[in-house]
Amino acid sequence: MNSRGIQTKQFTGWHMLAIMVAFFGTIITVNLVMATFANTSWTGLVVQNSYVASQQFNEKVAESRAQAALGWHDTLTVANGEIRYDLSDASGSPITAEGVTVQFRRPAYEAEDWQTTLAREADGVFSAKADVRDGIWIVNTEAKLANGQVYQQARRIVVSGGVVK
Repeated sequence: MNSRGIQTKQFTGWHMLAIMVAFFGTIITVNLVMATFANTSWTGLVVQNSYVASQQFNEKVAESRAQAALGWHDTLTVANGEIRYDLSDASGSPITAEGVTVQFRRPAYEAEDWQTTLAREADGVFSAKADVRDGIWIVNTEAKLANGQVYQQARRIVVSGGVVK
């Protein structure tokens, strides 16, 4: 008892041990949770080797400018469980491609990435049946022409209710 008649408990080594275990246990638990999230989420890598990608940058810019100079137009539609792709030249005449591949990528999550090859229809438009999940997508289209030339286009789309908005 103290001088006021109130019974006090002594602070012992067991109390200090409990405080230390709680303190460091909390820190270790938070670190383990954060490490688990870091290992199971997006890596942040856009390219496998940034040095090689940087060396190819000027080539890709030149290819992109040459492709833009052609004045070609492509149209990608996603609706009613179908992907449709059309490619035309500067005058609006359809360009016949040998094949078209479409790759859908999430901006920050690789687990849902997928691609499909579109089939040519009688009207020259390429299409494929596919249900595209709602959300933001980066869509890379690649049309291979008979002369070996490749027309590439990348665009960001938002799908809502199975339709591009």
